[in-house]
Amino acid sequence: MNTNPALNRRDFLKTASAATLSALAANYPRRLFAEDSPDEKIKPTADTLIVLFMGGGMASTETFDPKRYAPFERGMKPDQYLSTFPTIDTAVDHIKISQGLERLAKVMDRGALIRTYTAGDLGFILHTRHQYQWHTGYAPPQTVAAPHIGASVARTLGPRDPAMPAFINIGQRFDVGEGEELKSFHAAGFLGSEFGPFNIPYPDQAADTVRPPAGMSPGRFQDRNKFYKKLLEASPVGQNGSAYQKESLLRSLDNAHRLLSSPAAKAFDLSLEPKESMAKYVPEGFDAGKLGASLNRDGSYESQTIGRFGLGCLLARRLTEAGARFIEVGTEYIPFLNWDTHENGHTKLENMKKMIDGPVSQLVLDLEERGLLNRTLIVLASEFSRDALIEGKPDKKVKDQVEVPDVINDLKNYGMHRHFTDAGSVLLFGGGIKKGHLHGVTADERPCKTLKDRVVIEDLHATMFHALGISPKLAYEIEQRPFYVTRDGLGRPIRELFA
Repeated sequence: MNTNPALNRRDFLKTASAATLSALAANYPRRLFAEDSPDEKIKPTADTLIVLFMGGGMASTETFDPKRYAPFERGMKPDQYLSTFPTIDTAVDHIKISQGLERLAKVMDRGALIRTYTAGDLGFILHTRHQYQWHTGYAPPQTVAAPHIGASVARTLGPRDPAMPAFINIGQRFDVGEGEELKSFHAAGFLGSEFGPFNIPYPDQAADTVRPPAGMSPGRFQDRNKFYKKLLEASPVGQNGSAYQKESLLRSLDNAHRLLSSPAAKAFDLSLEPKESMAKYVPEGFDAGKLGASLNRDGSYESQTIGRFGLGCLLARRLTEAGARFIEVGTEYIPFLNWDTHENGHTKLENMKKMIDGPVSQLVLDLEERGLLNRTLIVLASEFSRDALIEGKPDKKVKDQVEVPDVINDLKNYGMHRHFTDAGSVLLFGGGIKKGHLHGVTADERPCKTLKDRVVIEDLHATMFHALGISPKLAYEIEQRPFYVTRDGLGRPIRELFA
């Protein structure tokens, strides 16, 4: 498998497009059983998986692994601080996190914290390459279109409720920033369209995704659906992919149409949620507007609208109650915005923590109150961490992508500028995970690298699959070879994380 470290953005798009064409030409991906088949040996501890993805590089020393703090002073040097926020206590004596996450601090006794997630060595760092690896388990490019972990879950386990999409993706638009690269892994790949994501870019508009278009009568919508299906059925093999891919697309249409007339559609309608409940998911002082829900480059928010992620978490709770299998909610990745803190790092992080602190903690509490947390695994993660000075790893530095001044005289240079891949934080709740558990040790001084219990993507994925009762050695046959749900079937569940 080609993992050329010199791959740039243009090459990434070319290889992703080639892999997509390969997927369209693929036949039925036959399931191959490993010796430790999930149907025989693994007892699931979770029925639903919720991924909360902090796209852009969440700095662990500013969030869940705080280090030496120094307040901003004009004339200070970048090496004087490791964190730009003080440390705060949590509900667990031996776990400290960063100021600005006070509500999450109160629920740390419900979850486990990994501090030693190590991103892959992919050469020149490109966010979407690492996000591709995080979501598929494989480094790009691949000779086939690798499926998103949600698609693998959907294909293997199917929906919990027949009318509910098995894979739902909330909060990420594909017409901004590196949209084409994001599309390359927010997909079912060779597994087929029916296992791809049900995309909801704006959670406040989720109800519109399960209704006929405005102004179209139900009868006309039915007729249009039937006509489109006839066109697909009549199209020659190859025009819409292989026979299997065409059948998969037709089944995906049937699935979507089934949802429209199902009681499960009500779960998508946030207007049915009591106002006092919705208020718990939207940060105080901010509205829930759908537009401009990203940080400006100076760290401020357009129109003070940062409620989109919060509403995404609320929608995830409602969908979990209604029988969803896999849900991803993202803070949305857009270059130089949100967690992509090349400048104005401190100011951006202050607002990003407001964005996630209340919604994530409330999601945990709501699922717990409803008796669903024990069977729902929540995973909060990012593609890698950040450091003010080091790009890549201490022993495998890569080309610097941002200049850091020798002396800091402007607040915009106070924060986490560069991509750090040697240690990052992952937060887990529910789904059989230990409560109040801390996994991994990182260095207290720069470089804040992993010292003990390193976690790599195939093992993190194996842990997530294991919770759902899926073997990390499970594979699907494509192009007459096995494609494993963890890289080459080598993933190992982190047993220490389970209760």
